[in-house]
Amino acid sequence: MVKPAMPRSVRQSDPLPIMNIFLKTAADARTKGFFSRDPHLSQREIFSRLSSRGANTRFGRDHEFKALSGLPFTEAYRRFQENVPIRTYADFWNDYFSGGVRDINGRLNITLENVTWPGSVPFYCETSGTTAPSKFIPFSREMFAENRQAALDLMACFLSGNKSSRLFGGKLLYMAGDTRLTDRGNGALSGDMSAITLRNRPFYLRPFIAPDDRISCLPWDEKVEQMARLLLSGNTIRGISGVPPWILLLLKKCADMGGKEVSELLPHLELIIHGGTSMKPYRGEFERLFGPRQPAFLELLPSSEAFMGFQVQGEEQMRLTPYYGVFFEFVPFEALDERGCPRPDAPAVPLEEIELNQRYAVILSTCAGLWRYHIGDTLRFTSRDPLFFEFTGRDRFLDRFEEKVTQGEVEEAIAALNRIPGIDVQEFLVGPQIADRRHLWFLALRHGSISDSARFAEHLDASLARQNADYATFRSQGRIQRPEVVPVAEGLIYTWSKEIHGKLGGQSKIPHIDPTPDGEMARSLLDFAGRAEKMAASTF
Repeated sequence: MVKPAMPRSVRQSDPLPIMNIFLKTAADARTKGFFSRDPHLSQREIFSRLSSRGANTRFGRDHEFKALSGLPFTEAYRRFQENVPIRTYADFWNDYFSGGVRDINGRLNITLENVTWPGSVPFYCETSGTTAPSKFIPFSREMFAENRQAALDLMACFLSGNKSSRLFGGKLLYMAGDTRLTDRGNGALSGDMSAITLRNRPFYLRPFIAPDDRISCLPWDEKVEQMARLLLSGNTIRGISGVPPWILLLLKKCADMGGKEVSELLPHLELIIHGGTSMKPYRGEFERLFGPRQPAFLELLPSSEAFMGFQVQGEEQMRLTPYYGVFFEFVPFEALDERGCPRPDAPAVPLEEIELNQRYAVILSTCAGLWRYHIGDTLRFTSRDPLFFEFTGRDRFLDRFEEKVTQGEVEEAIAALNRIPGIDVQEFLVGPQIADRRHLWFLALRHGSISDSARFAEHLDASLARQNADYATFRSQGRIQRPEVVPVAEGLIYTWSKEIHGKLGGQSKIPHIDPTPDGEMARSLLDFAGRAEKMAASTF
């Protein structure tokens, strides 16, 4: 890996401004406190606090939270597991959330008061869902405060580890999604989590965050262009925060507009904070863009439901951060069903009982009123002290561009295709084609089936757009390109699975969605299909 070098604007002899000196002193103290925390003790305290806060809610009464008060953690946690089943969003919607939703003149009004969390929920993170056009994830004021603490700890660790940093001599460019918020009645607002975060950032951070509201509300293409202009306008922007493919898109826009290498155009860029998808497929492109003078890169694992971890400067992996209003449980990946959900008998363990190198599905109980919630993310711990982990993707999602297409939506798209007379798809696999920002579909067709790649792509594209609001938006904005379809012979996917992966039959099912972070499985199948086609051609 290329060693990060501080930008030229950082390597100057003039004394640091008083504000920077103050920030670094505060950062040192905060970082010392961060490293001194006991993660297991923190989890026990959070569990006790959450169950106590939730005791008088409808959910707490339904699941006998008051009986947990005063019990030792081991006994309280055992009863909690017995009384509270693991739930998906669909379960929460059906059991608790839908009762607080009213359709008023075509707009959903949402009122959750003392349902799963005490008081009224002021915000809802709106994301694409399958039980309704959107998911509405409760986002309490306590959760907002906890996320703020996580962000401050991340920045404190960076500043403390980089004494010559001038990050806060400028601004951090936040590549947010749609920053519009929707009034849901009774004072509640919904929207993208980044919109909620930006609109409610504390006053003392406003001078350090870009872009302003005028740019944030622009359509995607215009927003990228305006953010590129901000980056190129001087040394104001010292850091960027966003999803790797969109950060790359922004940097390439800068190169196109500036007519020079990114490293020449942006000597003041010091830090890139990234999350949402693995950096692995994009690392080479970042290194090519910046050359020998790379900015620092920090990874984090945020979500609409909770803040889960971040990377400390100088460390290779993220740390789980079990300090911010969330109680964690972990279910072995093998205990998930074909839909990617924990089976009814799936074992779950608290943080102190995790095993290294075991892939786990993450279960959350949060200070926003989600209890034993199956979030869909999976990870693998590589160390207990520190709690280093690898993000291993989502359970059954096509999400490398943050489109969050579910396996159910993928399978429905294939089912709809098979309903067309003359088309007979026997097996399929879909994965990301990272470089082209598109989905790559492999369709194994029965002999005699219609084979028309363009027609297949049109139907699959339209089907996902109908089912998934995020996918439809990203396609309309050009953030995801039209899918590419590779028709293959009826048994080729099975042959590939057996010869390349040694797996066929029994419990070794063909994955319908490439589970690898960088699309490795789809690339492998593409190479295998190409070799098979050449071999077939050479026999004639």
